[in-house]
Amino acid sequence: MNLAAAHPGFLSPTGVEIAFVLVGLATLGAAVVTVTTRQLVHAALWLVVALGGLAVEYLLLTAEFIAWVQVLIYVGSVVVLLLFGLMLTRAPIGRSPDADSGNRPAALAVAVVAAAALVWVVVDAFRTTWIDLDGPVHGSTKVTGEMLFRHWVLPFEALSVLLLAALVGAIVLSRKGDKEDAR
Repeated sequence: MNLAAAHPGFLSPTGVEIAFVLVGLATLGAAVVTVTTRQLVHAALWLVVALGGLAVEYLLLTAEFIAWVQVLIYVGSVVVLLLFGLMLTRAPIGRSPDADSGNRPAALAVAVVAAAALVWVVVDAFRTTWIDLDGPVHGSTKVTGEMLFRHWVLPFEALSVLLLAALVGAIVLSRKGDKEDAR
């Protein structure tokens, strides 16, 4: 039995691979709308769609724990914190013409170069790697928990302190605005 017959190639995608590409394209579209819209609240809501699409991608890769962490932490907490900060700082709700700095061509060039570099690095790193989705579950809760609590405890704790500082900063900024309005 040769290797080409054992693993289907790009010419015979499975349903999971097709769903992965379609959800990836939808997620990419939501991410593009997130950074191009001129309404801050709409950008936050499109960010929810993009982060939800990533959670679906994790589910398609059989990493259920990471998918639910994505939903609970990023969609449930970070975006709510972002919207809470927008409300506390009294950011404009409607169209915001000052949200565009006029650097779109430079930003687009940097984004294209960064995306090309990222794709090149990932393709180069995983060129010969084949993920066997029917084999042992590498995205299981046990394996993920062992990795997180063995190597990544300090970065997660640092992130929680950073998010708390962002929340306190938003409250302080809103209080300063109240004092200035009272004068």
